[in-house]
Amino acid sequence: MTIDLLSTVTSATLYSAAPLIFAALGGIFSERSGVIQIGLEGFMVFGAFSGIVTTLLLEEQLGVVTPWFALLLSAIVCGLFSLLHATAAITFKADQVVTGVAVNMIALGLSLFLVKQIFSGKGQTDFISYRLNKIDVPFLSDIPVIGPLFFTSVPWTSYLAVFLAFFVWIVMTRTIFGLRLRAVGEHPGAADTVGINVVRMRYMGVILSGVFAGVGGAVFALSISGNFSTITIAGQGFLALAAMIFGKWHPLGTLLAALFFGFAQALSISGPYIPFIQDLPSVVLTILPYILTLVALTGFSRRSAAPGALGQAYDKESR
Repeated sequence: MTIDLLSTVTSATLYSAAPLIFAALGGIFSERSGVIQIGLEGFMVFGAFSGIVTTLLLEEQLGVVTPWFALLLSAIVCGLFSLLHATAAITFKADQVVTGVAVNMIALGLSLFLVKQIFSGKGQTDFISYRLNKIDVPFLSDIPVIGPLFFTSVPWTSYLAVFLAFFVWIVMTRTIFGLRLRAVGEHPGAADTVGINVVRMRYMGVILSGVFAGVGGAVFALSISGNFSTITIAGQGFLALAAMIFGKWHPLGTLLAALFFGFAQALSISGPYIPFIQDLPSVVLTILPYILTLVALTGFSRRSAAPGALGQAYDKESR
């Protein structure tokens, strides 16, 4: 495989993995607090919708900075949207899997309804003029071998996603907030005994999951698809959920898992140019990420230890 082809595959991997990294990191915050987060798909859908609509409505006024403003707005909107899941699962102690599925359905239906209202009955939006474009990092892209592989034709959001994985790792393992969040996810009764507000910590975990997943959905729409329809996300949230489980609820393990799934998606793009797999039917390359997801979860999920109180509603009175 030539250096040019390796560069193409590496760039596509970082490009495809970024939305998964954002969403999977969000899932870690929620599930480490003890709340199952099936709703990553819904948050990504609503984040993609918010990002595209914001960009379309404001790109004439804001120009090239519009996608970055859209990312910020998507984070806020999806953080607020996550309160739906948090209220049902934490306050009313509803089944967390059911509420997550409801979030997915509501996000898809509501976003499609709003698209039709805003864009005169169309089932999808127009394409945006300003995207999160790929860049060549100054100086670093000129380094032999390493430069073309890792610092050429990659969006800033991919580097931001990798940086955030390390940042979340530090937060979860080296800060009081992270230790408290993990405590309420492992043994909420003991955490409550030492004065940790279990409900507040779980709310914060779910809200952060909405913020991160919303950014992931917006990154996907603003860098890859360029518009929004009901099939824009198409399972990316479930891939992120799989990356979180495959990474054993650890930020750095999740980062590697997301890069693995991103590599699988990159093969579906670059496959026709790679020896040995270029003769495979295109449909095989398209479904390859999902096949690898099943294989990974089947082979490694038994070795993964979920947070001890994951999925368990906490009732202070019964403590």
